[in-house]
Amino acid sequence: MAMAYISMGEAHRRITDFLNRFSDAISSQDGASLKPLLAVSSNSPLLFSIADALNVFQDWGRLLKQAERESQQLGEILAPHLRCIQSHRIGRFVDAYVSFEKSANAFLQEFRNWETAWAVEAMYMVAHEIRVLAERADKELSSMGKNPEKLQGAGSFLMKVFGSLAGKGPKRVGALYVTCQLFKVYFKLGTVHLCRSVIRSIETAKIFDFEEFPSRDKVTYMYYTGRLELYNENFIVADQKLTYALVHCNSQYEANLRMILKYLIPVKLSVGILPKMWLLDKYNLTEYTNVVKALRSGDLRLLRQALQDHEDIFLRTGVYLVLEKLELQVYQRLVKKIYIIQKQKDPSKAHQIKLELIVKALTWLEVGMDIDEVECMMAILIYKNLMKGYFAHKSKVVVLSKQDPFPKLKGKPVSS
Repeated sequence: MAMAYISMGEAHRRITDFLNRFSDAISSQDGASLKPLLAVSSNSPLLFSIADALNVFQDWGRLLKQAERESQQLGEILAPHLRCIQSHRIGRFVDAYVSFEKSANAFLQEFRNWETAWAVEAMYMVAHEIRVLAERADKELSSMGKNPEKLQGAGSFLMKVFGSLAGKGPKRVGALYVTCQLFKVYFKLGTVHLCRSVIRSIETAKIFDFEEFPSRDKVTYMYYTGRLELYNENFIVADQKLTYALVHCNSQYEANLRMILKYLIPVKLSVGILPKMWLLDKYNLTEYTNVVKALRSGDLRLLRQALQDHEDIFLRTGVYLVLEKLELQVYQRLVKKIYIIQKQKDPSKAHQIKLELIVKALTWLEVGMDIDEVECMMAILIYKNLMKGYFAHKSKVVVLSKQDPFPKLKGKPVSS
């Protein structure tokens, strides 16, 4: 949006009006009116118009002094906040972040003194803004060849906010929102291990009842903690958390549903549950299409090709190693297909599978494995309980159990 030409008198009026609205919102404890005044990154027409006014009326500090006469603390919040609005408007994001951080610290100081939770929604906005502005500032620093360090600073500030919300008072309802902002910071910085201490505070503290938090925050929390469990290969817990996020996510937010499914699908695959193709098409998750087809058909070549084709996406989302481990299930499916074909030809010998037959099938799939490697792989499948049976080593035959030779995973991961 281009800067509009305005007169000195109009600029004076706009700034005075903004200062009055800010002051009135705090004095009347009106969180709903205060919240939009803090939304610097939102491209709000109101804040654009204030930025334009600040550029025209250079002596706005004089107007601020009148506000400071009413409240010193208000001046400490507003002076850097106005500088932030001005810097953000002209794309100087590092300056905007530095100013906002000063304003946010002054706001937090006041927030701690307010006994009721009237300003919690406004504090949500401060927590959101400091993260977004820090990300923009770090991009600017990187482009200048400087160290991007502002997001780390935002994380430290959010920890202070979390501390102010984690007491026994009415403000504790805001703790989960700030936790989710912290998760976003830690995931962006690649310091996910720092999530643990915050999770312990939420999940072990007697003062928190998870159900009392807003639904939106619970969904975001379960999404991030589910991703953490996925990275740690705790697939059963990851399944529970990500499924909770999916079930409770507002069905209108398709982008959010897609984000959850991006991680829930590899979790489900790991525990032997395959998604329907229409689901992958609906949420544009077609990178999983050939992975699922490979699992259905026992096609090892197709799985490896899918991992190669979408390597960037899978590495970026951190699920590559999880998907790579699906090879065992694909081997199981391949042996099962050979078993089914043999059963149709000669039911009495179906449970005796020659290893050279498996070698031939793999050769046809352009997967080079000799008979000793296949024997080793069959031993792993038996050990992992993906196959029931034993080896007749001399005759190079795997003898399958006549009862349930290919046990289902039943929602449990392959034993490690």
